[in-house]
Amino acid sequence: MDPLFSHEAPARVAGALVTFEPGARTAWHTHPLGQTLIVTAGCGWVQREGGAVEEIRPGDVVWFPPGEKHWHGATATTGMSHIAIQEKLDGKSVDWMEQVDDAGYRLG
Repeated sequence: MDPLFSHEAPARVAGALVTFEPGARTAWHTHPLGQTLIVTAGCGWVQREGGAVEEIRPGDVVWFPPGEKHWHGATATTGMSHIAIQEKLDGKSVDWMEQVDDAGYRLG
């Protein structure tokens, strides 16, 4: 993860370039004010709680609304990079949860 920008309060927005090697993914998580992903390279997967795994490619923009449980990462065979943009609420931008198990990940 390479930070791109972050500002002092009262500003809340921050962005980072995140690169995943093949097979790498986040844990399940939520963002109190939502998150935008802008895919820049490779091929990846995202999944929202209760939904199907979706493929993402360069140029795709993905929005996760506030509080929506989700994960994202590379596919099993291809790396992926995206810019992640989120805001802090009371100093916090993410709530991390359980790991994505291999069986659930490979359903993509």
